Amino acid sequence: MASVDYEIAPRRGLLEAVYHSIADLGAAVLNTFETLGDMTLFAWRTLVWMCTRLPRRETLYSSMYQIGVLSLPVVALTGTFIGMVLAVQSYTQFRAFGLETQLGGVINKSMFRELGPVLAATMLAGRVGSAMAAELGTMRVTEQIDALSSMGANPIQHLVVPRFLSCLLLIPSLTIMAVFMGVVGGTGYCIFVLDIDIQHYTSNANDFVENWDLFYGIVKSVFFGATIGLVSCYRGFHCKPGAEGVGSAATTAFVQSFVVIIVLDLFLSIFLDTIYLAIWPEGPSLF
Repeated sequence: MASVDYEIAPRRGLLEAVYHSIADLGAAVLNTFETLGDMTLFAWRTLVWMCTRLPRRETLYSSMYQIGVLSLPVVALTGTFIGMVLAVQSYTQFRAFGLETQLGGVINKSMFRELGPVLAATMLAGRVGSAMAAELGTMRVTEQIDALSSMGANPIQHLVVPRFLSCLLLIPSLTIMAVFMGVVGGTGYCIFVLDIDIQHYTSNANDFVENWDLFYGIVKSVFFGATIGLVSCYRGFHCKPGAEGVGSAATTAFVQSFVVIIVLDLFLSIFLDTIYLAIWPEGPSLF
């Protein structure tokens, strides 16, 4: 009889572990849908207040300075070195086929369409998004948001709308700066270090890149900026108590913003390519 008990105990332990695993998975799924619903309502309130009443100029300019001006050096530096790294990584493969002068088109198109918007948004999600989440989280922990509500002011209007508008307006501008510096960095490295003929390089770069490519990257950056603003402000508003909660809000804001940016990048690329092929069915002319 004792041997039977020993055989049943592991089975019960296994079934209990499976049960708890399923319960944890169900709780995670429910929590995800609850967060998505809550974030959707948060975004709706933000858009309603943004369309109803714009924030004061002083508040908006302060947010723009923090998000745009102070982020300019790091975005420019990142874009420059990304263009140079792209030139280094592509040169060996292109040289094997005797296509060194085609590097300009590849670098520029990559920066305009993909690397510029995504890397700039990732950098800004780490710098701007985490800072906004930590700032609003501190205000939540110290009950400043509750005090603002008790005085009859709407916290979303005074705290979220200026930051969201700043992200929406300035992150595309910062993306253009990152793209420009990436093109300059890649061009400088190819011409002065790799000794590629400047005339053929610039000619191929101009022929390969279209105005659509710039529009392609700007459209992406608008959605990325909105994502950073909404996710970061939401995480700051729903910060848990204590210093640990503030740190967790800042980390979660960056991680979730990055994940959403990558997912949006995929679907926006598919959507924009579909539009391009609908307008120009023959596709781009490479030669």
